[in-house]
Amino acid sequence: MSVDRLAGSGTAGADTEPGRRRRAERRRTGRRPGTDASTRGVAEPGQAGPESNVILLGQEAAPGTSATAEATQDGAAPTEAADTEAADTEAADTEAADTEAADTEAADTEAADTEAAASDASPPETAPAGPATTGTDAKEAAPAPDRTPPSGPAEVGLFDRYTRDYATGHDGHQITILQAGCTTADGDLGVSVLREAGADIAISLIDDDQPVSRAAVSADESLAECVLGDLRTVPLPPRSYDIVLCALLLQRIGHAELVLDRLVAAIRPGGLLLLRFSDRDSSAGFLDRVMPLTARTAVWRKRRPGRPGPYPAVYERLSSVRGVQAYALKRELVIAERQALGGLAGGSAESRWFLTAQKLVAWLSRGRLTAAHEELLYVLRKPEDRFARIL
Repeated sequence: MSVDRLAGSGTAGADTEPGRRRRAERRRTGRRPGTDASTRGVAEPGQAGPESNVILLGQEAAPGTSATAEATQDGAAPTEAADTEAADTEAADTEAADTEAADTEAADTEAADTEAAASDASPPETAPAGPATTGTDAKEAAPAPDRTPPSGPAEVGLFDRYTRDYATGHDGHQITILQAGCTTADGDLGVSVLREAGADIAISLIDDDQPVSRAAVSADESLAECVLGDLRTVPLPPRSYDIVLCALLLQRIGHAELVLDRLVAAIRPGGLLLLRFSDRDSSAGFLDRVMPLTARTAVWRKRRPGRPGPYPAVYERLSSVRGVQAYALKRELVIAERQALGGLAGGSAESRWFLTAQKLVAWLSRGRLTAAHEELLYVLRKPEDRFARIL
């Protein structure tokens, strides 16, 4: 076999299947499998290595082809693969940058939409037109710490509140009020405040003709117009008053139910009956009936200093919770509200010994005479009857 044939077979062997695999591997990975530039003895592109003319073992150079050309071809493959990888990396970076830019643009768009929606939902500004106020100006414009807003009106009593509501609901009409037992009535039902507000209110005063009542009228100039007499016969025009106040009267007069009938008859349909009395079923009411005059006087002076008293203690059945409820049911009156005062409920100037005596009486009576309260306040409403005739 000639040398040319051996050389030709070696060159043809390079085009066999294993050779093609090696070349494909070089193109894919950028280097010859299992070797690198240092082990192959191939110089980097543009450099001439010392072993550039060395022929690889097991291969012969093809005719007209030098080892240097093969080395140059082998070195070009890794460079081409590297350029391809760099191009892929650059494309990936470009795509990632585009994606990030798109996300940023979408986020900015969403933020702008949210801000626009908030601007649409916010209430219109009510500040007066003028130059903008800086932080220093705002501090100077702020009110001084001692300039506190005015407090609301003080809480009014039960009777004052209903009187005010009734006068408000009948604005433009004259409100007529009858005070029965005016010498023991506390306050004026807030009439002075209503008059200052422009309400037209007329008040009538009556009371039972007793020595203590006459002394109270003579001692108080505001009671100069009070009419004293027998409440069973004193003239009371029917349906002529909007509000009737009966204050601490029922427990100190006889024939209380007859007197109350005349008072109810004097109320217009839809008017109010304001009752305040001492409960005969309370331990305080029991003590008021059985205590000697000196003890009753001491309690009276503690609670109403400088005013004549005490008044007689009669305490008929009407002066009790059960008595008022039965009367309201029989006379078709509506109980709007009830409130308790005195005793354990508070609201009165108590003497310690008197409160202790109430608790003792309540314990001895096994709760039949309660110490929970002394006085009761009732607001009763007279129903309107559209078919009623004015007598």
